[in-house]
Amino acid sequence: MMNLYSASLLFYSIFLMALGLFISRRVKNSSDFLVAGRSLGAGRIFATLLAANIGAGSTVGAAGLGYRFGLSAWWWVGSASIGTFLLSQCLGPRLWVVAKKHNLATLPDFLEFRYGKSVKALIAVIFWFGALAILAAQLIAISWILNTVAGTPKWEGCVLGGVAAIVYCTAGGLMSTAFVNMFELAVTMSGLLLAIPFAIHRLGGWTNLNALILVQKHNVVAAHSMFSMMGAGPKQILVWLTILVPSFMISPGLVQKVYGARDVKSVRLGVGLNSLGQAIFAFVPPILGLCAFAAIPHLANPELALPEAMKILLPKWLGVWTLASIFSAELSATDAILFMLSTSLAVDLYKTFLNPRISQKHLLVASRAASVCAGVLGILLATVLPSIIAAVSIFYGLLAVSLFVPVIAGLYSRRVLSIAALSSIIGAVVATLGTIRLTQGHGFWLFSPQAIGIATATLIMIAFRIFWPGHATDNLSFAGGTDTK
Repeated sequence: MMNLYSASLLFYSIFLMALGLFISRRVKNSSDFLVAGRSLGAGRIFATLLAANIGAGSTVGAAGLGYRFGLSAWWWVGSASIGTFLLSQCLGPRLWVVAKKHNLATLPDFLEFRYGKSVKALIAVIFWFGALAILAAQLIAISWILNTVAGTPKWEGCVLGGVAAIVYCTAGGLMSTAFVNMFELAVTMSGLLLAIPFAIHRLGGWTNLNALILVQKHNVVAAHSMFSMMGAGPKQILVWLTILVPSFMISPGLVQKVYGARDVKSVRLGVGLNSLGQAIFAFVPPILGLCAFAAIPHLANPELALPEAMKILLPKWLGVWTLASIFSAELSATDAILFMLSTSLAVDLYKTFLNPRISQKHLLVASRAASVCAGVLGILLATVLPSIIAAVSIFYGLLAVSLFVPVIAGLYSRRVLSIAALSSIIGAVVATLGTIRLTQGHGFWLFSPQAIGIATATLIMIAFRIFWPGHATDNLSFAGGTDTK
């Protein structure tokens, strides 16, 4: 039987779908769908990036880390904010200029333009299958929350979140998601920020929260570490930095949103404000995780900390609002991943390798069809797999090791050839997976598997530069982008 929580989310989902369909009337061609006609100002760039960046990992996952490590869980989302700051000031403006000049629609478009089709194909395939798993993880996070607070079966939660994202993403692409994300961001931030003072007040204030943590930890040093920014330990923090800083500098989904900017100023300001927003928001999940630990210290699964705290520590009216906030966070991240998958399938694979001369009208149809297909596959995968939130770390790790060095080298050097990029990608992935296998994911000393992968890619690039020098020529006949060739 439908309760207040499930009825509220059903109404909210219908509203978001209607909003996306309304905005989709502005979409006239594939450029509008893929890069919003390069019309987004700093405000919309800020909103759509921040909404996309606050998902399962930075809400449910980060609160679970706060439950385990305390305030030092800030570094999970904080590392991402460092990466997006570097994107805003260094990579983003350069990528936007190239994208504007040559009609690039995706990050693999840049790789094809810079290195050729072989590099684009390798990255597109790695990225597509990895992103499909992350899409399923987001849908599982939605179903997990709905099951905790409303008793909704897993498959119903996956379908509800998936259908809502499919409808407004398929209808208008980046044009629709940019507008819907602005509304979602307002709901997400207001609900979660309101939850903090209410949760702390319910526990008797900040001083009493400290006392409760001390009681649960039975040790002054352990209790103090929960309130330290370094409590997780330098190695764990370095792992988060290695995975997330490079990933958020070159994430295909974030770069495509950068392509949608009106000008370089909008990139610098919009993405920079997103970085600031992430850095501030990074305190919210750890604090809620601390509150959950103080109130419910024996959770079998720490990642249930956020929904459980929402039920126990908040009044019902705020519980409903906070539920909508978390649902918004997961849904905005879901549509961002779905958008990445659909454009990768339509542009990076279909247009590039099967139909290079497709018209803008037919590319728009192909993009929408790809969005529906990716969404349905994500729903099916989510309904049959157990929780795959851990896939977030694995995916971002592979994203960092495979893309970081080729993108940086391609932007800042004309002396990096296609063979060097291919070799660095393959070498980095093999080194990362090999280190994970040999060390059970722990790495060597302070160096995580991802750090070893990035170091391997860098050494391979340097070796090619020394022993196989050459001058790269841009592939001006590339088949991606938003225009027919």
